[in-house]
Amino acid sequence: MQNNNDYMNVNRKRWDELVGLHEKSAFYDVAGFKAGRITVSELERQELGDVKGKSLLHLQCHFGMDTMSWARLGATVTGVDYSEKAITLARSLAAELGIEANFVCSNIYDLVSQEKLSGQFDIVYTAQGVLGWLPDLEGWAKTIAHYLKPGGTFYILEGHPFMWMIDEKKEGFTVGYPYFLKEALKFEEEHSYADPEVVLVNKTEYGWNHSYSEIIDSLLSQRLSLEFFHEFPFCGWAPFPEMERGEDGWYRFKDENKRNLLPLMFSLKASKK
Repeated sequence: MQNNNDYMNVNRKRWDELVGLHEKSAFYDVAGFKAGRITVSELERQELGDVKGKSLLHLQCHFGMDTMSWARLGATVTGVDYSEKAITLARSLAAELGIEANFVCSNIYDLVSQEKLSGQFDIVYTAQGVLGWLPDLEGWAKTIAHYLKPGGTFYILEGHPFMWMIDEKKEGFTVGYPYFLKEALKFEEEHSYADPEVVLVNKTEYGWNHSYSEIIDSLLSQRLSLEFFHEFPFCGWAPFPEMERGEDGWYRFKDENKRNLLPLMFSLKASKK
């Protein structure tokens, strides 16, 4: 590998393959979404607030169910993802369901430089398993600031940086990955988090761990003001074995003695003054 674009192209091929698998999975429950299910969590709705009448840009939207859920809640939405297959499916679902939504196929770093998206938005939103696919958070934050209107809001709900240090394939909570590292980490993953049975063709993926200081400093460098920062002992997927999904949709350890040992997610809200 020569540069980050090479790594991201490998990841994009994997995500292209994942789209078809995820569309059919119980984890994503596309049938439920077609029947009217709102896929964004109650936590996100409470923390972000009322979106009615507001314009919302969703970065790294996958095939757009969360994007369209915000539309169902009253926002004017645009979703961005670098997987062409994901965007094709998102557009197809929006057309089938009569949901007003704009979808753009692009690496988020190219949105501004290649003029793939114009305008500014009241809200820039991204959530659950997004930062680890990005090599450069400074460029990420610049994209967010560029598309936010003055007075606009940025919101993220994401896996906790501490969680990404833990090697999920070893017994106990064993630190297996560095907290401070700029280089890409290579993984060979046969399965998707959404379906542990199907063996994938594109097994290789690359990821980047980002510290809290890197996340927050990247946003502050663009003169975004931090409104709040919250941490949670549950997750939107099962990052470790022996976890179960609760009635509220969040995954927790089956062993109640483990449930408060690790921070699993954080949320952050910032504004553009």
